[in-house]
Amino acid sequence: MSTRANDAELHEDARGTEDAAQREREQKAPGGRAARAESIMAEQVALSRTQVCGILREELYQGNAFHQSDTHIFIIMGASGDLAKKKIYPTIWWLFRDGLLPEDTYVVGFARSRLTVADIRKQSEPFFKATADEKPKLEEFFARNSYVAGQYDDVASYERLHSHVNALHQGPHTNRLFYLALPPTVYEAVTKNIRETCMSHTGWNRVIVEKPFGRDLQSSDRLSNHISSLFREDQIYRIDHYLGKEMVQNLMVLRFANRIFGPIWNRDNIACVILTFKEPFGTEGRGGYFDEFGIIRDVMQNHLLQMLCLVAMEKPASTDSDDVRDEKVKVLKCISEVQADNVVLGQYVGNPSGEGESTKGYLDDPTVPHGSTTATFAAVVLYVENERWDGVPFILRCGKALNERKAEVRLQFRDVAGDIFQQQCKRNELVIRVQPNEAVYTKMMTKKPGMFFNPEESELDLTYGNRYKNVKLPDAYERLILDVFCGNQMHFVRSDELREAWRIFTPLLHKIEREKPQPIPYVYGSRGPPEADELMKRVGFQYEGTYKSIHFVQASEPRPQATSAAAGPEAQEGRHPPPLGSRREPRGSRRGIRPEAHGPSPAAAGAGAGPGRGRGGASPRPVL
Repeated sequence: MSTRANDAELHEDARGTEDAAQREREQKAPGGRAARAESIMAEQVALSRTQVCGILREELYQGNAFHQSDTHIFIIMGASGDLAKKKIYPTIWWLFRDGLLPEDTYVVGFARSRLTVADIRKQSEPFFKATADEKPKLEEFFARNSYVAGQYDDVASYERLHSHVNALHQGPHTNRLFYLALPPTVYEAVTKNIRETCMSHTGWNRVIVEKPFGRDLQSSDRLSNHISSLFREDQIYRIDHYLGKEMVQNLMVLRFANRIFGPIWNRDNIACVILTFKEPFGTEGRGGYFDEFGIIRDVMQNHLLQMLCLVAMEKPASTDSDDVRDEKVKVLKCISEVQADNVVLGQYVGNPSGEGESTKGYLDDPTVPHGSTTATFAAVVLYVENERWDGVPFILRCGKALNERKAEVRLQFRDVAGDIFQQQCKRNELVIRVQPNEAVYTKMMTKKPGMFFNPEESELDLTYGNRYKNVKLPDAYERLILDVFCGNQMHFVRSDELREAWRIFTPLLHKIEREKPQPIPYVYGSRGPPEADELMKRVGFQYEGTYKSIHFVQASEPRPQATSAAAGPEAQEGRHPPPLGSRREPRGSRRGIRPEAHGPSPAAAGAGAGPGRGRGGASPRPVL
């Protein structure tokens, strides 16, 4: 299987005249895309937008069974719900608009509500972001839509759905995709009825299952065993939309297409890895759903753990779906169950000086049960116990109602041996920013400009907004749904992968449910509980607080909360960072002054430190 082409090829890419000229030469080469287009034009055949997109589609997925000439039916189970109207219908529209779907594709909605296509359009069209010029295309899209009302546990409803699909063009011979945009409580009934009533007997059938995939190892196993008894693994697409994000997919390319990273991507050079997911808003009236699952199930056990796998995995034999997923499973098998002393849990409270929603705490949400101890913030330390990563802490942090929206992977490297700069050198860091403002940058030391001979922190920067101007990155759901059409399962979760993920977190989740520990309160709009910063420091993360990126308006650093003015004004809650582009003198620039102790030496870290073993400093206040 060939790898996905660079998304810059799908959109206008302003990289300067020299690059443009080079691309033009490449495209005009024999067999190039432009050469093929010119060949068609030479035969006086009008090249439509759909034909152009069809060429791109074929080149994106060479070797995959796209079945371009077949009729495809995309069936949305739960078509009246929020996920369908906000994500699934808009995604199918974007793919249709850009000519990336097979030519003969129809969309069928199924839900309990008695609706019409006009109702579906009224609910979902505000999320399409369609322009006035796209109105004719939009009419064509909705002309391919239909809707069937029925009950999820009623066989007669599925018989009506099956009859409706068979009445469409080539109905009995179509390829069918069933998207389960439903709560997991109805998965068993829905999948059973699909299997017994609605399957195509000549085309292929694929089922897309949304998270959560159960609540723990036991419920996940029951669900997996049930679905596996009905469908083959190559028919099941367990979707985690984070695997469709640009920078998450870029992790494999960065690691395995750049020789410079290979020799340093290990415990001898990397001190710790921080995986962060932060949201600046609370539950805002949806606390009933969130309270049932909590932040660990909602974000950490899936999104962050998938990112950890891509950071820690060995190089796969190929980019074949199962080769990649085999390596991810190997990583998960090397991770022990979460230890309680490596966990900090928090719950946000209202900010008395805030405005609007920020004045309300989690327990102020009327949909949240009274006295709930569900965590809205979690920090957990995991260890991958293999030769490459032995002793390196992987710190997973996620939370709601925090100070910013951010998702990133941060690798902090070890200190330079044989320091000759009087302890002015800070640790190098490689940061892969997933959202917002996709970027890859490396924090490194350089000479301060001018008459000085002092080292200063700077960065090697690949901010997508600067490098790839006018390139629109596809939405994660666009990539993943197109992958389902193409039969590419690389970015979907396999059953053994899912089982290992639940194995790691289930004992902790059961302990929390059994003991109901009181989470640490943190203020809406803050960075979370200070105990999380203490945990990070204990396992080896070093925060310097001396550098502000010139490229990001939002702070890029995991900034520990200050306990006194000595920690720096921008580190204190409620203060603003220096203006964009400003610099401060590095702390410790005076000879002999060292503001923070260094972490362990590579030799000490490689001595077999395992889960739960700290790196000096006091343990944070127990929370479990």
